[in-house]
Amino acid sequence: MLTNKYFILMTCQKQSLQNLGILISGRGSNMESILKTIKKQKIPIKPSIVISNKANAKGLKIAQKLGVKTLLIDSKGYKNKRVEYDKRIIHELEKNGVTSKNGLVCLAGFMRVISPYFIKKYKNRILNIHPALLPSYPGLNAQEQAIQNGAKFSGCTVHFVDEGVDSGPIIIQSVVKVRNNDTEQTLSKRILVKEHKIYPEAVNLFARKKIRLSGRRVMILD
Repeated sequence: MLTNKYFILMTCQKQSLQNLGILISGRGSNMESILKTIKKQKIPIKPSIVISNKANAKGLKIAQKLGVKTLLIDSKGYKNKRVEYDKRIIHELEKNGVTSKNGLVCLAGFMRVISPYFIKKYKNRILNIHPALLPSYPGLNAQEQAIQNGAKFSGCTVHFVDEGVDSGPIIIQSVVKVRNNDTEQTLSKRILVKEHKIYPEAVNLFARKKIRLSGRRVMILD
């Protein structure tokens, strides 16, 4: 049952409620964290669709159990056709209300590089999470990079997606201390715990219109 406080909030924001689309390739643990937080009525956003490019993505079943529509758009055959594939994704997002005017797209372990066409279409409406304190250690194997370079602290970053590699404006970061006996696996596990906290927080800030961009700086409004 909705609390009175939540009912009033949703009534007031009904006209401006954003629609959320999440793109995954695997289990989608960050997707699950976001959807469960929404289900607890803590984020005023509508989870409209979860799309996977992999048929065996376990996250599809998780999303279905949480009552969210899912769709498989297999990326096989699109190896050198990023724009063509992305247009299919965009078509399905728009069909489900996730538009460039009233939508948010979250990448949650989506193992494809999205095209400049996609990024331009949803400018400042695509979020990603990266397991490092950007701008340090962008790209693959960020946790291994941190250990090999002797970093004393690592963590995770939620950022807007631009045309670079993990180079978009930073929204939220969380710090994790690197232990002397850490392996890539142990560090990744501790960072993932933080990821599950700050990704829903970033979505909440976006949904409540608490984010303002000033150049490359993200301002969080009180």
